[in-house]
Amino acid sequence: MENDPILSSLLGEVKGAIIHGYADIKVKNIILDSRKVLLGSLFVALRGTQVDGHQFIETVVGLGATAILCEALPENVREDVTYVEVGDSAAAMGLIAAAFYGHPSKKVKLVGVTGTNGKTSVATFLFQLFRALGYRCGLLSTVQNQIEDEIIPSTHTTPDSVALNALLAQMAARNCSHVFMEVSSHSVAQHRITGLHFAGGIFTNITHDHLDFHKTFDNYIKAKKGFFDALPKSAFALVNIDDRRGNVMVQNTKARIESYSLQTLATFKGKIISDTLAGMHMEINNQEVWFRVIGRFNAYNLLSVYGAAVLLGEKEEAVLTELSNLKSPPGRFEQFHSADHIVGIVDYAHTPDALENVLETITHLRQGNEQVVTVVGCGGNRDAEKRPKMAEIACRYSNRVILTSDNPRFEEPMDILDQMRNGVPPLDYKKTTVIEDRHEAILKAGLEASPGDIILIAGKGHENYQDVKGVKHHFDDKEVLMEVFAKRTGN
Repeated sequence: MENDPILSSLLGEVKGAIIHGYADIKVKNIILDSRKVLLGSLFVALRGTQVDGHQFIETVVGLGATAILCEALPENVREDVTYVEVGDSAAAMGLIAAAFYGHPSKKVKLVGVTGTNGKTSVATFLFQLFRALGYRCGLLSTVQNQIEDEIIPSTHTTPDSVALNALLAQMAARNCSHVFMEVSSHSVAQHRITGLHFAGGIFTNITHDHLDFHKTFDNYIKAKKGFFDALPKSAFALVNIDDRRGNVMVQNTKARIESYSLQTLATFKGKIISDTLAGMHMEINNQEVWFRVIGRFNAYNLLSVYGAAVLLGEKEEAVLTELSNLKSPPGRFEQFHSADHIVGIVDYAHTPDALENVLETITHLRQGNEQVVTVVGCGGNRDAEKRPKMAEIACRYSNRVILTSDNPRFEEPMDILDQMRNGVPPLDYKKTTVIEDRHEAILKAGLEASPGDIILIAGKGHENYQDVKGVKHHFDDKEVLMEVFAKRTGN
């Protein structure tokens, strides 16, 4: 930064900090990775799930770090280094990062979207909508981070607080008026969003997910609820009240509570009139609109986007006009059609609820005797409870099921598939095949399909890699699907 801030000025909102050394020193940057420390760095010692940053304090001091943020002082405290001792390094880092970058979230209208399913679609729809309405916008999502037309690759649903504030500062510097952001449960629990100022928050739904991290469903709910608990009085909290935990999310919020629903009275009420592969006809607050995106789950997404836009001050008619032109984000119920009339659908559905939503939609869209073929897997080193459930749901809604590898990470693919196979009902054994190789599985589904059939390839969506033993190999479900379609027609 041109004018490096003084450490004492960054600590204004950090409560209970104990400073050992001089607080009136300049901070060149804030670093979490000991390998990236420079002369004048403030190094943050985080207690991670794999590594404890406190063990690198001695190393970073040797590399030139002049300030250390930590929860416990090292044995060797040097007089030429300032140590800031806090109760929670991650929470303090969020506040310090926001101050370091000049509180960029206060310079834009930042809207956060949280829930198990729909976060990416809602954030992306909002980004597309507000750009269509003439605003300069930023997007922070699982698929990608984006400043207007510039795409910045995404590695986590929510970046760490330093990277997040740096991105927000870029967005503010480029005159973005609105930023739309996915807020994961991890980001709340790990204080990645601490220090941010939100203009609004949206709750989509909540079902079992990420129990590998949160351990219990109650902890998962508390993490999501924590986002709403922290919203300021000036913000809105827009919740799906058809989800039975919708009202729970906002029971302690200071924000203005608004609601959306397909089933009951709400601030923003919707009704599906018709739903086909060509599009969806809906009524929203007594106005009929036709949308390009389809499916009941997207009806909820569109309702939340409409509601948020109106709460941000936009005119209802202009919002509905632009919403009717929006397309699904990459890998979210993305449709492909072969020359001989096979329909391929690539979707990120990687939770039982998401998979059921997609398959229910496909069931409603069927016109006659089309067969539904589902290719699905489960990620490794993630919530194992959902594996048999995913297989059972796939069998319930499909004529044929192929269980295959997803991102096995550091687990053996066949171990994951054996756990999935435990969920296959005995009556469905004959229609279920296990093929470890994902490329081969998609190939089999596509080549054996008949004209009119619908193939769902679930679990990876927008991803263009397969994570095996810590290495990301190029793999794109859409590319393989196109390869299959070309083979079917001899091209």
